[in-house]
Amino acid sequence: MPQSDMPTMRSKRLGNELRRLRVAGGLRVSQVAELLECGQPKISQIENGKRGIRQIDLTLLLDHYGVEDAKYRQSLKQLARDVHKVDWWSSQGPLIHDTLRDYLTLEADSELVRGYESTVIPGLLQTEAYMRRLFTLVQPSERVDALVDARMKRKELLEQHPGFRLSVVVDQLALHRIPGSSEEVAEQLGHLMEAGRRPNLLLQIVPLKAKLPANQYVPFCLFTLRGEAPIDVAWLEHATGGTLLEQRRDVQEYAQVWAELTAAALSPADSRSYLRDLMKEVKP
Repeated sequence: MPQSDMPTMRSKRLGNELRRLRVAGGLRVSQVAELLECGQPKISQIENGKRGIRQIDLTLLLDHYGVEDAKYRQSLKQLARDVHKVDWWSSQGPLIHDTLRDYLTLEADSELVRGYESTVIPGLLQTEAYMRRLFTLVQPSERVDALVDARMKRKELLEQHPGFRLSVVVDQLALHRIPGSSEEVAEQLGHLMEAGRRPNLLLQIVPLKAKLPANQYVPFCLFTLRGEAPIDVAWLEHATGGTLLEQRRDVQEYAQVWAELTAAALSPADSRSYLRDLMKEVKP
């Protein structure tokens, strides 16, 4: 696979870890290049996520950096192999922009995704009618069908991968802003109820009366990436894309936000009851 076609998020994650290890060891790029008997640009490209690294070179680096934790070493070696993994969205071309590719990679590489949404239903829990209306509002008509197909493909994570777990907290307001006819609204609410019964899904609703800190929480996800030593990262949604946070302090802050949200939200059972009552109000 050409270097330019690499899954950007995986190669960046690997490069960031190798740079962190080099800096922690007090080494310059030139010293690492001398160790691997290559030019400095190659080391810079690896650390910037623009190229992969051979397993033999990775082993040499980990030994030189003094990395002894067997689980951590194995996780980095697996990540180096996955840099060249071909995912289903690789064939989507310009339809899937870089930010979405990064998100899909994180989602696919995770054993647990924890997400908070304040205004919309989480993507993995949307009905086809719901997502189609959302895309129609913001996307050119010729892109809508392909984007719907891609989002429906994502839902296979919940349905066909039992090792994948999803935990979501949804603000009550999002449930009252479902676009479409009363039939489509009822369909979306019913879908949420059914999804909430899945063994690999926890759904909680934050009621309007919930007592929360004054902070305005933006939509975010916490990804627990698979590996012998699982790694947590945070992803923030914004109007023009998303931002990845990997620093331990940042991730811990959003983990605390998550704890506050889940504590303030209805229990999964009470959330299903709320959905059931809401369905009675909207059914034609």
